[in-house]
Amino acid sequence: MQGNTKNGKYLAMLCLSALGVVFGDIGTSPLYALRECFYGAHAIEPLKENIMGVLSLIFWSLVLIISVEYISIIMRADNDGEGGILALMSLIRRTKFKKSWISPMILAFGLFGSSLLYGDSIITPAISVLSAVEGLKVATPFFEPFIIPLTIIILILLFSVQKRGTGGIGKIFGPVTFLWFFIIALLGIDSVIDNPEVLESVNPYHAVIFFFNNGFHGFIILGSVFLVVTGGEALYADMGHFGRKPIKITWFAMVLPSLMLNYFGQGALLLRSPEAASNPFYLLAPEWALYPLVVIATLAAVIASQAVISGAFSLTFQALQLGYLPRMRIQHTSEEERGQIYIPQLNILMFFATIALVLGFKNSSNLAAAYGIAVTTTMLMTTILLLITTIKLWKWNKFLAVFIVFFFIILDLAFWGANMLKIFQGGWVPLIIGLMIYFLMTTWNKGRKKLLEKIKQQTTSLENFVTEILSIRLIAIPGTAIYMSSNKNGTPPPLIQNIKHNRLLHKQIIILTIVIQKVPHIKPENRLQIEQPTVGFYRVIANYGYMDITNIQTIIDLLKRNKIELDLNKTTFFLGRETLLPGNQKGLKKLRNKLFIILSNNAQRATVFFNIPPQRVFEVGTQVEL
Repeated sequence: MQGNTKNGKYLAMLCLSALGVVFGDIGTSPLYALRECFYGAHAIEPLKENIMGVLSLIFWSLVLIISVEYISIIMRADNDGEGGILALMSLIRRTKFKKSWISPMILAFGLFGSSLLYGDSIITPAISVLSAVEGLKVATPFFEPFIIPLTIIILILLFSVQKRGTGGIGKIFGPVTFLWFFIIALLGIDSVIDNPEVLESVNPYHAVIFFFNNGFHGFIILGSVFLVVTGGEALYADMGHFGRKPIKITWFAMVLPSLMLNYFGQGALLLRSPEAASNPFYLLAPEWALYPLVVIATLAAVIASQAVISGAFSLTFQALQLGYLPRMRIQHTSEEERGQIYIPQLNILMFFATIALVLGFKNSSNLAAAYGIAVTTTMLMTTILLLITTIKLWKWNKFLAVFIVFFFIILDLAFWGANMLKIFQGGWVPLIIGLMIYFLMTTWNKGRKKLLEKIKQQTTSLENFVTEILSIRLIAIPGTAIYMSSNKNGTPPPLIQNIKHNRLLHKQIIILTIVIQKVPHIKPENRLQIEQPTVGFYRVIANYGYMDITNIQTIIDLLKRNKIELDLNKTTFFLGRETLLPGNQKGLKKLRNKLFIILSNNAQRATVFFNIPPQRVFEVGTQVEL
């Protein structure tokens, strides 16, 4: 009985934590989503049949896309517990396909889908904080000139505390978000009591009639309706932090009811007062509650922003580990939680991009036009990858898989098409950001493969090298030499250069290769593969998952456990340092080569990234023409 109580308390804590981290983005959508349907750039007249139709669309969007597609189906596709489009891509790519074009397509979808999430990561803080602060001008027009300055101050504070990590303030995320959902539900209930007929909108008949009455304009409104499900991808991406069960319980027990009550409440308000379309969320509240509501809404917006910023850090770390981005400075902000990281360069870029959006778009309605395109494109690509997952990994009946998944693909295509109509109103911003990051990722990945192939051509197999040096008279010096090598089969160029020029050989030589696998985590007992081709020679392959932290000191500790004695004060780390020269390519290849060289020259040095003591490092330079 006591064990069940402890398990129950632990599950309750996970649910509360998930409430703060996972549902912040989708939880702040009531601030602007319904308003955009009746007051935005593509607004429709707030007539009764239109209000009922939009509410029906909102209800069924949340049920079909979030409850059924994401919670019930997609979240079953976990990569060793981790979720998100990169994790799904890595999971599928471990499967072999008969047709050669499928694997590159999966890679392209995974990379481009993840690239688009960076656009979402800068738009969410801008639109969430702006829409929350805009509640002040509902209270009094006096505050209108101060909306943008206040928003910028809040964003400056938000991005400046990132380096401290979310460990401390993260503890209040859950309770504050719980209070937020409780308040928006209460506001909704109070309004619904006055107009209970809005509850009839759960009947999909109202959605059908809405399209019948409004035609193409009704299709355009889908772009605004989609704002209610932005944040759905976060449910999947954050699965590794909390697990599927707490997210599922929290969604059905708290988030979905609160959201629907608030949307119904806003709809009931519009039925009574169509002029409230200018800001139906804040106009739900009595006058005395406006200022406290602005405060709690701002806190909720900050929490939602924090979640997507942390998500961008995590996504970058995954991409970096998988070889799609150059090494960057990573700061681990918590000794207990390995997932809490801070990337200074990314934080600065996101800060300036977010401020630029606030200054460029000026209000949340203008930003809403840019919001949605990135998320719906990522969702569409995730659903297409789901089709492959159901057939190849889950072994579903092909007819059943196609029937079910194509239903969701049609839904995603409808939302995607409606959002694409907003491309000239600002929707181009996240697309350009996504394309730039996708180009950078593919350039780095292709460049690294090309560089490793060039280096491989300059090396010989370790077996041949060992045979060769045994026949040469060399000077043996005490201590250990660790040669870092990207090629797990060949001899590192620095070792060849050292023998060739200095004719010196340490008594103990370890050739160390760090391999990042396509799984999130590798158990410590499976970390090392050790071979000993001859006395004093070791080939060590250290395997890591793409969510694991690589650290030389932990590798040395594991080597000692395997009876390979090491004294760090008598150990020298040999690293290769390549000077890259552009080849004779033209056009796009030339551009990619130059970009790769710039990225390579500015990548964080391996000594810092792997926490190698700098005083124990010896670098051997070589020139490589790309």
